[in-house]
Amino acid sequence: MNLKTKFRKTALLKLRSISKTQKTIFSKRVSRWLEMIISAEKPKSILFYLPLTIEPNILPLLKKYRKGKADIFVPFIDGITFKMVKFRLPLRKSRFGTLESGNSKRKIDRVDMVIVPVVGIDKNFKRIGFGKGMYDRFYESLKNRPTLVFVQNISCISKNIITEKHDIQADYYITQNIFLKIKD
Repeated sequence: MNLKTKFRKTALLKLRSISKTQKTIFSKRVSRWLEMIISAEKPKSILFYLPLTIEPNILPLLKKYRKGKADIFVPFIDGITFKMVKFRLPLRKSRFGTLESGNSKRKIDRVDMVIVPVVGIDKNFKRIGFGKGMYDRFYESLKNRPTLVFVQNISCISKNIITEKHDIQADYYITQNIFLKIKD
């Protein structure tokens, strides 16, 4: 088992050990940090994620921004990657057990900000996810370089470099008690 796989396994155990009450509190804190970043950056389009149980629940924030000035998108799983679709209700469970908005034929390949849930990061602020590479492939398909905001309820940071060249790197990293803006 390589270092990245070991780290992912340990981080997932840590994230799954958070109580329901803690998740609620931590999600609210993460959402407040996100609001600060969105307010400062003023993106015209944002790709949010639809949370799994171990990820910060940003659905209230997502619904709030849906009525704002920015175009709001969410992932729609499409093979080994995903595409962006306009956020619209009702949400439904996908065949993978994740929430999703309805599919769309519209091809969207530009976005100003991407909010990305992480399992952890390494010391270069590169993402460790679930190991499928969906966000990495998606990011490669974009025609611009959006602001990347990595979020998680509690910090899981490797002291070593365990990511690869293709792994995406954060512009911001936030948890319930950490707010980092990463410089180039």
